[in-house]
Amino acid sequence: MDVYSDLKQGERGAWVSIFAYIFCSVLKIGVAYVTASEALMADGLNNSTDVVASIAVLIGLRIARKPPDKDHPYGHFRAETISALVASFIMLFVGVQVVTNAVPSLLDPHHTAPDLLAGWTALATAVIMLGVYRYNKKLAIKTNSQALNAAAADNRSDAFVSIGTFIGVAGAQFQLHWLDPLAAFVVGLIILKTAWDIFREATHRLTDGFDESELADLRATISSISGVKDISDIKARYHGSSVLVDVVIHVDPGLNVVESHTITEKIEEQMRKIHRINAVHIHIEPCRKMAPS
Repeated sequence: MDVYSDLKQGERGAWVSIFAYIFCSVLKIGVAYVTASEALMADGLNNSTDVVASIAVLIGLRIARKPPDKDHPYGHFRAETISALVASFIMLFVGVQVVTNAVPSLLDPHHTAPDLLAGWTALATAVIMLGVYRYNKKLAIKTNSQALNAAAADNRSDAFVSIGTFIGVAGAQFQLHWLDPLAAFVVGLIILKTAWDIFREATHRLTDGFDESELADLRATISSISGVKDISDIKARYHGSSVLVDVVIHVDPGLNVVESHTITEKIEEQMRKIHRINAVHIHIEPCRKMAPS
């Protein structure tokens, strides 16, 4: 399956998230208004912004599927990473808002306990989001989509947030009134942490960052191929969810063009098979002969 088919499949996950978040946010905000639960209201607001974030992911996947043109000879794959970055900004804004709204209520000694209906609502939506997380995580692994993987991480954090909301509301029923606003405060912190993780990963990829251990794995794979005598340089970077590799290998100087080309074909085959990498630029140089002792 090519990268364009993967991106098209990834759109299904974005749509699943959008519909799930719309349902959960409307339900939570409505019940929170009736039950006066700040934790559930914060949870619902979080889901409402997740709708916007999921739409950003969907738009990014759509743009990334556009074929190369004269202005984008490498394609539009980085639109996927940019969409993840936009999603992190949206989550950051909401996280700050939730935390700042929760602090005054947390310090209010006269805060009343919300109705337990708010807790059951949070628990039910947590089950829904765990199901969405499992679906999107499997699809992200299958399609190797960074944006969908970020969406899946958001799905999972939302499920945990809802579980925390349930605990806060349930605890408030036992005269622990501060637990509801405390749960709202913790929800805000979780949103901020998720936003930071997505932001850090997206900016790392956009600035051509690449994990050293992964680069070492790529080097080991190429070094193990028969005919490769040495690797003098290897670089890799992300282009959306795809990886681009540039490598300089040294081969026996006595090989002809066809024999040298056969080695490059073996490298490309192994990179596709082991690492799911289709774009490998290989520069061949003659191996430096050892000086006689």
